[in-house]
Amino acid sequence: MKKLPVIAVLVASVFLFGSCDLLRKMAGRPTSKDIEAKRLLIEKEELSHQRRLDSLKLMQKYISDSLAVLDSMNMSKTALVASRQLSAETKKALEYRYYVIVGAFGKPENAQKFAQKAKESGYEPTLISYKNGFLAVGVSPSNKLTDSYAALRVVRDSGFCPDAWILDNN
Repeated sequence: MKKLPVIAVLVASVFLFGSCDLLRKMAGRPTSKDIEAKRLLIEKEELSHQRRLDSLKLMQKYISDSLAVLDSMNMSKTALVASRQLSAETKKALEYRYYVIVGAFGKPENAQKFAQKAKESGYEPTLISYKNGFLAVGVSPSNKLTDSYAALRVVRDSGFCPDAWILDNN
């Protein structure tokens, strides 16, 4: 029976002076360090997940803005023309994806005159060659469809060229 008080004192000292981590470790359970490491990992994954969600929301906004522009263009009978008729050299030479086309001419000198008129009206013209020999005058180059659509509205509303359209150099 003398062993019983010694064992009781040892058990009591383990409970009084030992930490919960010691008992957890003895029981094969995670310690507070393990729990903290897991909590930090979960927080890191949640932050990464939130960043992905934010990125997807931004893409969704961009796509919905682009679709809204396309819908507006379709409703207002605006032409968005692909660049199939451009020569390969011209496609490569064009710096931007979209151009507001304000005129197309069979004679280069007429295109040059109209480009000068566009410059005098405050636009920076770009001459664009087609395979069939026509020369188009493009203004307001942009890589964003929304910006090109806004520029198209300005060109049309100003009266400079009411039948302007957008060239998609894709």
